Amino acid sequence: MKRVLGTALLCCLPLGAAMGQDNTGPLVGESKAIVKQFMGSLKGELESAMKSGGPINAIDVCNRVAPAIAEQQSADSGWDVARTSLKLRNPDNAPDDWEKGVLEKFEAQKAAGEPVKPMAYYETVEEDGQKVFRFMKAIPTGEVCLKCHGSDLSPEVAAKLDELYPADEAQGFRIGDIRGAFTLKKPL
Repeated sequence: MKRVLGTALLCCLPLGAAMGQDNTGPLVGESKAIVKQFMGSLKGELESAMKSGGPINAIDVCNRVAPAIAEQQSADSGWDVARTSLKLRNPDNAPDDWEKGVLEKFEAQKAAGEPVKPMAYYETVEEDGQKVFRFMKAIPTGEVCLKCHGSDLSPEVAAKLDELYPADEAQGFRIGDIRGAFTLKKPL
């Protein structure tokens, strides 16, 4: 499923800043709940896949199940729910300009010593003449992620990734790196 995302207009509010000074509080709460549900569903599927067949099964989860989870959450919530990264595995998850800018801000925050786990950002933007609320939550790289996203992949994992993702850039991560982000948007 190809995501269609637009461009942004100024109206920045870093997560946590100026809470209560605008009307985005409920949208932030809803965004956090959707991300939490997405993370929980995806983590459960990945853990189950790792137990039943190791990293090869986990690759299948990311390839087939994760997009289905995002699509179902989008249908259930009325939000556009997806994942993106600066180092892509699946080209369908390429960041738009706004997402790329937020990911670059996350990287700058990490370089300044901020922890990745709580990193999130929201903003009200204008796309095609309509105001849209956008939210992103960084995905930190954990130890289990390195089996498919690290530098030292098993030959079987490398072969499966080459088969499914010939242009894969999502390798070479270390624990604590920003693997990517959950990204949500909703027209206002």
